[in-house]
Amino acid sequence: MRAPGRADVPAVPPGPPPAPPGRRRLAELTGSWRAALRIARRESRRARRRTALVLAMIALPVLVLTFLAVSYDMAELTPQERIDRRLGVADAELRWITDTPIAQDEWGDSWYASEGDHASGRRTATTSEVAALLRPGSRVTEVRDTVTLSVHGPHRDEDLEGRVLDLTDPLARGLVRFQAGRAPRQPGEVAVSPAALRRLDLHLGAAVATADGTRVYTVVGVVEFPDNLGPVVALHPAAVPRADPEPPGTWLVDVPGTVDAAVVSRLNERGVLVAPRHPTGPSTQPSRGWLGVVGPNDAAELSTGVLIAGLGLLEVVLLVGPAFAVGVRRRRRDLALVAVAGGDAAQLRRVVLADGVVLGVLGAAAGLLLGVGAAFAGRPLVEQYVFGARFGGYRCWPSALVLLGGVAVLAGVLAALAPAWTAARQDVIAGLAGRRTPPRSPTRWLVLGLTLVVGGAALAALGATQTSPAVILTGLILGELGLVCCTPTLIGALARLGRVLPLAPRIALRDASRNRAAAAPAICAVMAAVASSVALGGYLASDGVRDARAYQPMLPTGHVLVNPAGPAQRPGPTLAQVTTAARAHLGADAVAPVQAAACTTTTPGGYCSVAPELPPGRACPWQPGDSLSDAERRQARADPRCVVRGVDYYGTWVRTLVDDGSALPLLTGADPAATDAATEVLRAGGAVVTDPRYLHDGRITVQVHRVETESAGPVVTTRELPGYALPPTVGEPSLLLSATAARQLGLSWSPTGWVVSTPAPPDVRRQERFTAALQSFGAFSLSVEQGAAPRDNSPLLLLLAAAAGLITVGAAGIATALTAAEGRAELSTLAAVGAAPGVRRLLAICQAGVIAGLGSVLGIVAGLGTAAIVLFSVNRQYATGWPLREPYPFLMPWPALGVLVVVPVVAMLGAGLFTRARLPIERRLD
Repeated sequence: MRAPGRADVPAVPPGPPPAPPGRRRLAELTGSWRAALRIARRESRRARRRTALVLAMIALPVLVLTFLAVSYDMAELTPQERIDRRLGVADAELRWITDTPIAQDEWGDSWYASEGDHASGRRTATTSEVAALLRPGSRVTEVRDTVTLSVHGPHRDEDLEGRVLDLTDPLARGLVRFQAGRAPRQPGEVAVSPAALRRLDLHLGAAVATADGTRVYTVVGVVEFPDNLGPVVALHPAAVPRADPEPPGTWLVDVPGTVDAAVVSRLNERGVLVAPRHPTGPSTQPSRGWLGVVGPNDAAELSTGVLIAGLGLLEVVLLVGPAFAVGVRRRRRDLALVAVAGGDAAQLRRVVLADGVVLGVLGAAAGLLLGVGAAFAGRPLVEQYVFGARFGGYRCWPSALVLLGGVAVLAGVLAALAPAWTAARQDVIAGLAGRRTPPRSPTRWLVLGLTLVVGGAALAALGATQTSPAVILTGLILGELGLVCCTPTLIGALARLGRVLPLAPRIALRDASRNRAAAAPAICAVMAAVASSVALGGYLASDGVRDARAYQPMLPTGHVLVNPAGPAQRPGPTLAQVTTAARAHLGADAVAPVQAAACTTTTPGGYCSVAPELPPGRACPWQPGDSLSDAERRQARADPRCVVRGVDYYGTWVRTLVDDGSALPLLTGADPAATDAATEVLRAGGAVVTDPRYLHDGRITVQVHRVETESAGPVVTTRELPGYALPPTVGEPSLLLSATAARQLGLSWSPTGWVVSTPAPPDVRRQERFTAALQSFGAFSLSVEQGAAPRDNSPLLLLLAAAAGLITVGAAGIATALTAAEGRAELSTLAAVGAAPGVRRLLAICQAGVIAGLGSVLGIVAGLGTAAIVLFSVNRQYATGWPLREPYPFLMPWPALGVLVVVPVVAMLGAGLFTRARLPIERRLD
């Protein structure tokens, strides 16, 4: 029986149980992103020009960084590549460095004495002695240290690196790559590198003479040293006599079997350092650290690099952001239809963010592929002209490429973030009707921006007082982000003020206000670039002037100090010969010999020094390196005894010379009256000092400290000499003794060079002619006093300004083009009401002027403010420190400012040049 009142209901088969809520949400999210990515892919195909623009801006920095990363990875040799280049075809490299047992690392790069604290010395060993330490049947060849070879070039004498090795031996031949000719077989033959061949304008069979004319070599081969692609000369061992003493030699060996741990241990017992082809113990090489570059102790450098990369990422985001903003406005109706179909705010954001994901992935892929290809293709040029050495294997540093690709995708997503947020909050009805939504600039963004500006400035000032680049950069980033938040409000205020302007600039300001999502990032991109350029330029200009003010010359301006370079191997020139050469090639007024005083000890290991003694009441109680409290620093700053010159900050060393008054005016620049008085004192057997603190009661106390052995105490000889103190002069602190005073102190003296007085600092060409005139007496080094002059930072300032200008022009061009594409309907309306054809071009000029001009003005103000904060903070720290330091002056970087003032004009002219004057006319406006 059926129950009354109930109908027959067919049975429903049981279905699958509902999915858990978490899995259902994940499926919805996955489906939403899949649809958003498909929409983004379709949109990238529809707007090809905008897509190409975004891809170029994302891919270009990725390409450059990929090129640098791949080139660096190929240039950084692995331990096995380094040892292969070091050994050639040999089994090991030996260096006999001591006669006591040593211990070494696995690759033979470092060693230490295994018995005692110190290793004994080692006389120069011979090849036969080294061969006697190895197994029978071993082959040995010696590779001596590099030497400097001065030869005659086509225009002047050239200093080349000379490598002494026997290239006829197969073991040494493996160190080079022969390109032409043969190996040198006798002392008069050489093989040169291609770079030396080009520099000296030589060919096979040509003769090359040394600078002193004592030897002539014949070029018989062209070889390349993989570790040095510069000008190198391979010399036969018999062509270079052995020095005495000579540093420990190096031998390449080929042994029967392998160089195992037992062989290394046996050679280490004899004091021989072994570099085997294959490591013989556990690896002790330090890891390459995070991403293969930064080790655990490089946190400061890492943080600074990350912040600089963050500034670059912010610049890319600001440049790419306007393109996404314009894309969102052109798709208002499509996004409104998604909302009508049931899409919520999160789904609308995903649709726009998917544009950033798709374009970021495409830009990253293009940049990585082009960067790797450019690094591989340009490898020979980078090897030759940048690193000067051959790279290792072809590598592409996968971890760095993954990071760069991720950063590129992140840049795309961040650039689309603000437009996505705007799209999710748009009025659906206005979007369906094609109406603009009035821009809103909430007060909270202005408050947040001002807070970030103030906080960033305070943080940058704190970093300046602590000399922390990472903190300074963090403050700059926060300040720029604050200005980014304030820019939309500023644009709205300027648009309201533009009502009194003519038609074209009024429309340009109105469009910038309406399209703040596109105009604000472009203005901020210009501002960030200009601010960085101006801030760095201001610091460089101030630093250059500060260094010039704190500069302590060693000689009067234009004077030259001539010293022999290297040990004397032949009699030196006389004073007359030096004077003749100096007057002929340097335009010298006077030349005087410089004679240094020296004291000797009776034991070889003894020590001796000569110095004037400072009277007790004139010595500063504190030393510059002492750690002083705040109260002690204030006392030191107020104590006149502690007001020392900059040259005294690093010690109280005083140069001691023997002179009769001839070199005194050339070394110090003293006036004639002071020179005459000092010369009389020297002729009377006295002494002269350039620091008046050492003179007391017309006398100078000179001390001679002798330490014969470590166990014995110092023997101090003190003598009071008639003295004279020169008025303030240039040059390092000096004590000039007469010959009589030097004999009384038991000192000897010998000529160490000559000082030459010239009316103006001689240029490099005149210096080369002077040294060439004396080359028959050996090599000489010249120290020319150029005087205190600010460093010329103009090239660097102009480079920074040019980089900022390029970004300014690019940002203005991008924003103007996007605004023109967006306002095509309004241009058609202008044409319909009878506007002249030049209105469109004038409008483009004004739009570019708004972007470039406003961004440059904000950037200059922000940059000058940043530089002022940093310099003020550093000077405030100097104001309470001791010793006294020269403060940083605040200077305008006029070269950079001049370029940056012209850049907006260039951007406006470019916009007018590349804009068609003809207004578009359409029959139907959508």
